[in-house]
Amino acid sequence: MATYKKRGYKPKSKAEEAQLETEKSATAEVFTTLDESASRSEQWVSKNQNYILGAIGVVAVVVLGYLAYNQFVQSPREESAANELYYPQQYFDQALNATAKDSLYNLALNGAEGKYGFLDIIDEYSGTKAANLANYSAGMAYLNMQQYEQAIKHLEQFKSDDAILGALAKGGIADAFMQLGQPGEALGYYESAFKHSDNEFTTPRYLYKAGIAAMELNQNETALGYFRRIKEEYPDSNAASTIDVFIGMAQKGA
Repeated sequence: MATYKKRGYKPKSKAEEAQLETEKSATAEVFTTLDESASRSEQWVSKNQNYILGAIGVVAVVVLGYLAYNQFVQSPREESAANELYYPQQYFDQALNATAKDSLYNLALNGAEGKYGFLDIIDEYSGTKAANLANYSAGMAYLNMQQYEQAIKHLEQFKSDDAILGALAKGGIADAFMQLGQPGEALGYYESAFKHSDNEFTTPRYLYKAGIAAMELNQNETALGYFRRIKEEYPDSNAASTIDVFIGMAQKGA
């Protein structure tokens, strides 16, 4: 290994003198190699300068284009879509507490008086937050109108990390599958619904429904586990009020 020598240092022997010469030679070779590498790099940059500048230009155009698109295209679309969503949402909210539900749900879906409905917003403003929410509302409208295939289609297109809406969308898909006589598919979505988030509203609700679906499939041990979770973890929930009955049913079937 090379050792540090003070300036003016004289080797004590020929062997040490040979070692110093070897170290000097190796150091000189390293610097020569670095110089040659730097020279080759400079030559490569010079030779390919147009390509490099072109690539930088392309990246700059893409970045500026993206920023411009967001500012001058996407943001106005988001605002316009959000404004359009207000009108059909009023009909949807009215339908929840009305007797003539289907007519109001139809107005929410298809619009009226020149105003967009949920389906129009989904088509015209694809990719916006409003279109995403329109898929949720359209899916729930179809579910309440007993058009289960359409409900599944739109709820599957809805994407959200929201603790409540995300769970309700998955639970809505499960409800539709149950109505279609497909408890196996329903159970998977109920399980996704109660796993989506842990809260006092959706978690016990979909644990309960998952238990019912599991019993339909003769998976009584699975159902018993879900019912016991409600009793132990969510004793104040609505689902817990009759849970002892279902625990007994699951135990008999197990």
